[in-house]
Amino acid sequence: MPISVVVGGQFGSEGKGKVSAHLVRERGVRAVIRVGGPNSGHTAVDRGGATWTLRQLPAGLVASDAVAILPAGSLIDVGILTAEAERLRLTPERLWIDPRASIVTPEHREAEKRLVGAIGSTGSGTGAALIERLGRSLEHIRAEDVGKLRSFLRQDIPEQMRSLLDAGERLVIEGTQGFGLSIWHSDHYPFTTSRDTVAAAFVAEAGLAPQDVDEVVMVLRAFPIRVGGNSGPLPAEIDWPTLAREAQLPSNYRELTSATGRIRRIARFHPGVVRRAIAVNAPTRLVLNHMDYIDPSFHVSGPTSRSRDFIEAVERAIGREVDLLGYDAATVLPRPSVMRSRAA
Repeated sequence: MPISVVVGGQFGSEGKGKVSAHLVRERGVRAVIRVGGPNSGHTAVDRGGATWTLRQLPAGLVASDAVAILPAGSLIDVGILTAEAERLRLTPERLWIDPRASIVTPEHREAEKRLVGAIGSTGSGTGAALIERLGRSLEHIRAEDVGKLRSFLRQDIPEQMRSLLDAGERLVIEGTQGFGLSIWHSDHYPFTTSRDTVAAAFVAEAGLAPQDVDEVVMVLRAFPIRVGGNSGPLPAEIDWPTLAREAQLPSNYRELTSATGRIRRIARFHPGVVRRAIAVNAPTRLVLNHMDYIDPSFHVSGPTSRSRDFIEAVERAIGREVDLLGYDAATVLPRPSVMRSRAA
């Protein structure tokens, strides 16, 4: 069945939103499903060239007229969601919310303040809301309890998704964060997120079946990041001045996290977490983003010896060939055939 799942192969911020938007454009996607909560931001560029960073809605939405779906496995911050829906001018025809989805409250955000310094948490309240849900608290709020969301609620979302699939329509599940942050599979517990971050978990949260999936797209960064602060080990960590110098960027260049605005930590490509991510997710396609950090002229002049050497070194280290290359905020291109023949 035609479902594409987008997953991160490192520690998040690999560019999943951009890749989701690429798939929407490439495949004529009918609906984009965002699992997880507002503790990560996804960025994509719309048809007019405007950049959107969304914490609650799927970034793939901005590339088309696709429907956005927040399934039962979602954790929703009502303030963030309504602000994003208003900015995108979404009507109930283009935003479907499962009434079983959980709500993140101010009390949940307050409960997570202690984790911000302890493990580098975003403090979004997502984990606290999930703990409350798992504890089967009678006070737990779900989407069906929130009047502001009433017009977007659909009781039959699983059936409607099934109808789309039966009609041959493609769906994209836009996974969040990265494999190295999985609460089950990370080597760095407790420096993890509050949930699993693998393709199988995303499919379950969406309310779909494993046999529906025919494509798992894993997204990687040429220079992986972790959120700022005491957020856990980051192999081969460097600093931003080093990256800026090598990538011919302004000396004060930095990346900021979209959820908290903190300066991200940055590192050189390291194969360890990626090899495990590949083993667990069995991706059908690999995307390597931020190639402009490796070679600033890559998108103008095509692959140079530096970019070819880098990509081939990555492929040797992870035991898999890269299928797509990304640069800037919007562009995803096939790996050039000249590089493919050299790697063979």
